[in-house]
Amino acid sequence: MRIAVPAEVKNNEYRVAITPAGVHDLVSHGHEVLVEAGAGLGSRITDEAYVEQGARIVPDAEAAWGEAELLLKVKEPVAAEYPHFRDGLVLFTYLHLAAEEALTRALLEARVTGIAYETVQLPSRGLPLLAPMSEVAGRLAPIVGANAMLRPYGGPGLLVPGVPGTDPANIVVLGGGVAGTNAVAMAVGLGAEVTVLDTNLQRLRELDALYAGRIRTIVSNGYEIERAAVEADMLIGSVLIPGARAPKLVSNDLVSRMKPGSVLVDIAVDQGGCFEDSRPTTHADPTFTVHESTFYCVANMPGAVAATSTYALTNATMPYVRAIANHGWRDALRADGALALGLNTQAGLVTNQAIGAAHGLESVELSAALA
Repeated sequence: MRIAVPAEVKNNEYRVAITPAGVHDLVSHGHEVLVEAGAGLGSRITDEAYVEQGARIVPDAEAAWGEAELLLKVKEPVAAEYPHFRDGLVLFTYLHLAAEEALTRALLEARVTGIAYETVQLPSRGLPLLAPMSEVAGRLAPIVGANAMLRPYGGPGLLVPGVPGTDPANIVVLGGGVAGTNAVAMAVGLGAEVTVLDTNLQRLRELDALYAGRIRTIVSNGYEIERAAVEADMLIGSVLIPGARAPKLVSNDLVSRMKPGSVLVDIAVDQGGCFEDSRPTTHADPTFTVHESTFYCVANMPGAVAATSTYALTNATMPYVRAIANHGWRDALRADGALALGLNTQAGLVTNQAIGAAHGLESVELSAALA
């Protein structure tokens, strides 16, 4: 199979969809790998490193997209990339279609087979291709939040751990999944006073045991979210419904009653965000103000630490890429129920019910798409 990797074009996105080790793996299985010139430089991977493992460097995005049978990306395509879509192309990347109606319709119109990293789901309900980037985003969230709390950046001038004789910051994490758990770990490590809310009582028990009572664990509901938010110096939103838009847990009215200078970090913004006022921002312009609070809503947070993120992502994606390349997308999905759940669009049809519901589009059953 001919597999192509273009350079990412989203604002300040430095990740790339394959490492030299990934190229070596695919070439050793008899596949041809094309990489756009300079695609790996943001992750400290040179064209020469790819060539040494058997890749062919192509000059531009048009060549990469045009020659691809299977195209690997990191972030969802932006409007400038839609003209590259065509019937028969298999696209394997993060898509987040529930929050991207224009992209959804462009994929359907071009009859692209779109397989989304974020909806590949194990029988345990784990999300193996979302997990590594959720880990990165979760660990980044308290760090970028702490930076936003500095007075020169519009914050209250509060040092997260405090110093002897002063109070540490109060950090509240909504959601105890992969991203939330990693946010809690970093917040605890920074010396904050930490509260985590989740609807899963068993998960709260696990977190309580892990930190031996060092954090507060609260069952999440509207009342408790409001109580925690009004006392928070930093509020981190990390809720997720696989494939669907994130639920709105924090209203504009609630933000108006939060502490002046408080910081809200929305890890779920690429799924629509879990705060009412969330809107995607970029690394170049990451924050905006609502009432007297600062929102950080960068939709590709892991792109800021591309040297780590690229390798973490490729470690997770390569077994699935190899399966698609070796067997073809349809047979690979038939053989692996987890990978099959990654199919979002095929032959002009939506194959994920949550995405169809988000945009008022009819969806077909996976079994029909794979028949």
